[in-house]
Amino acid sequence: MKLNNIELEAVKYLRTPTAIRQKCDRLFNLASENKLNFFCVDLSELDKAANYVIDTTRQQYPDFNIPFHSQWRHFEAGNQPRLAQFDAALTEFSVIEQAKIKFDLAIVSVLLDASAGADWQYCEAETKEVYRRSEGLAVATFRMFCQGIFSSNPDFPWQADFRGLSQLKLETLAAGFQVSRDNPLVGLTGRLELLQRLGNAICQHPLLFGSENQRPGNLAQYLLDSLVSGVKTVDCAEILSAVLTGFGENWPGKYAIGGVNLGEVWRHRALQGENLGDEFVPFHQLSQWLTYSLLEPLQELGLYVVGLDELTGLAGYRNGGLCLDMGLLRAKDSAIFEQRYLPGSEVVVEWRSLTVILLDKIAAAMRYKLDLSATKLPLVKILQGGTWAAGRKIATELRAAGVPPIHIESDGTFFNS
Repeated sequence: MKLNNIELEAVKYLRTPTAIRQKCDRLFNLASENKLNFFCVDLSELDKAANYVIDTTRQQYPDFNIPFHSQWRHFEAGNQPRLAQFDAALTEFSVIEQAKIKFDLAIVSVLLDASAGADWQYCEAETKEVYRRSEGLAVATFRMFCQGIFSSNPDFPWQADFRGLSQLKLETLAAGFQVSRDNPLVGLTGRLELLQRLGNAICQHPLLFGSENQRPGNLAQYLLDSLVSGVKTVDCAEILSAVLTGFGENWPGKYAIGGVNLGEVWRHRALQGENLGDEFVPFHQLSQWLTYSLLEPLQELGLYVVGLDELTGLAGYRNGGLCLDMGLLRAKDSAIFEQRYLPGSEVVVEWRSLTVILLDKIAAAMRYKLDLSATKLPLVKILQGGTWAAGRKIATELRAAGVPPIHIESDGTFFNS
């Protein structure tokens, strides 16, 4: 479809990490002036919050040798050697083919990583271990991928291709997740629709995903081919741009400009203005999480990843819960904690926007306390060390089953962990 210049610039801007920070920062400034409806900010708690995250990080990574926050960490649940076994099984393939396989796995798994609900669990047959929430979803997806559930080629199970995704059946996905009347998974149908849309979407971008044997993993080849000859560095913002171009319209977006689905973008009335898109707040959480999850396979290709802190923190319920539970955010009405909200409600948009900026402030405070630069301790490692684990930890200390302080309705397509 043909966009006019104003529409084109608005869409382009709203697909950048710069837009995420700028829009969230505008809401943060309003919150600091007590001009938002639902939350206010208390930076006097920043020191305490930074110390809590540092202590949590030291418990997990005493030497501060922290890996990236990504889907690959979920595959390591229970300290099982799944990835080592996976790597051993892939040694017969070329380095670029291994990267494509890992891209396929990461992309499918990220799409399936919306909230599972409190009642679902997955028992891994290979280890007899039981996992829940994000780890359970990741382990289940990992096992399905290894079994060839997402491949249409029985002779090559190590892929997720157009036909395997677009023709996937609900009963197949339900069996893979061990769903039953006694083991319900939130939004199973929504997850299936995401995968089916992914299968169809990759056919619309042959430059990114190939014209033969279309698969998400071909994005690895595209990124490699896009490098200037002799250059071995790849910029995070460029990876995110490719992800948003290739998958952006696959996300369940509610808003569009000129008929273009904006992806994970929401409205907030406090930002309304005269320019097109002023009221929109982008998060692109799935796309950023996916970008983070593609970094390690790219490094295994011998590439150096730069611009890590161009991406933002992920404003899901663990990081957002940390900000609320530590007192950095304060709800103006306690009734907020007693209701359930849709992802696009202004309560949730405010909460997540303020979380994005507070994660930057926690990161800066941690680096100051530890005398480490952003290069030594990038945000993606602080999230892993880190704020996500600290959010889960304090939630467990404060509430039964470690549920988040604010409850979001999920249909299986909204990523909110």
